[in-house]
Amino acid sequence: MTIYSQHANRGKTQILVTYQGSCGVVSKTVTSLGEPRLAAPIVDALNRISAFATVPISVHDRREQRFNYYPHKHLAALTDAAARAVLLTGAHSLWYEYVCLRLHQALADLECALADVPDTVSRSIRAELEVEANELRVALDDFVGTSSEDEPEIERQWEFGHPFVMDNDEMDTLSDRTREQFDRREEGFTPEEREKAAADLRVLVTAHSLSGGTWASLDDAGSGIFAEPYDSDGFYMTVHVPEPGDDDASWEIEVGRWEPDDPDEEPGDHTSATGSPMIGCALSVTPSAEVIAHLLKSVDEEPQLLAEWAEAPVGAVLAGTTMVVTKRYDS
Repeated sequence: MTIYSQHANRGKTQILVTYQGSCGVVSKTVTSLGEPRLAAPIVDALNRISAFATVPISVHDRREQRFNYYPHKHLAALTDAAARAVLLTGAHSLWYEYVCLRLHQALADLECALADVPDTVSRSIRAELEVEANELRVALDDFVGTSSEDEPEIERQWEFGHPFVMDNDEMDTLSDRTREQFDRREEGFTPEEREKAAADLRVLVTAHSLSGGTWASLDDAGSGIFAEPYDSDGFYMTVHVPEPGDDDASWEIEVGRWEPDDPDEEPGDHTSATGSPMIGCALSVTPSAEVIAHLLKSVDEEPQLLAEWAEAPVGAVLAGTTMVVTKRYDS
């Protein structure tokens, strides 16, 4: 329920917190830094932490045409490092677990940013998180009617449905559209299938983050990754996540190529094209995020690998990997 920013003042860079108070918008200084370059990653991480912590408790869980509330277990992670492991477990809903993963990544980014600043700055930032977490809990208790008479009065106002946050993480994690996509994907899932889908989602999203994601994008609702590096001559790679409930489905790496719909067009002048899969590698076990990230980085650094892999016969190991070709689509 806050927005963080940085401001140059008398040769230093101030980190400011802005929130909606009882008498209007208030801005205060959290801390200041002598080196401006150190402030940007802290401000970025703080804004993501605030958004990922606040939005889930500010919207209705509308799955199955109901108006329930999302959990607030994630709030403990803002001030308790030991509680952060919980962000990587659970299966309440795909969207909520996705947000928890993003919150975990933002907290990790903040720790990295604080490693380069003086202890006084680090303590001020951690104290700021404690204030935000505490006031958010108090506001939430009051909203659901569980607050006690001796609860302290809070400065920061929180209103259900109108969180005061910066929520643009360039992936639309907190948008209604993204939440609806995840909700549609998990329709009909059993609790066990939802748990499996959430675990696979964490692998996929973490791999995308580790790879840098320059030429790779997450498919809607985290069902896969599509990678088409620059100068790949029309070749691309997809990482498919198995759909829960299909016992025969497995993770699969697929290499394909765009084919022009009009074969008479000159190269580079394609107005429309259709993707055609060429090879597939079905994986016997769930890959680690690091393995998927390595694949994405490899094709980003050496796009010509895709053309080489596309020619591999069934049973061959893709060069530079341990992936075995299990299917050729042109056979």
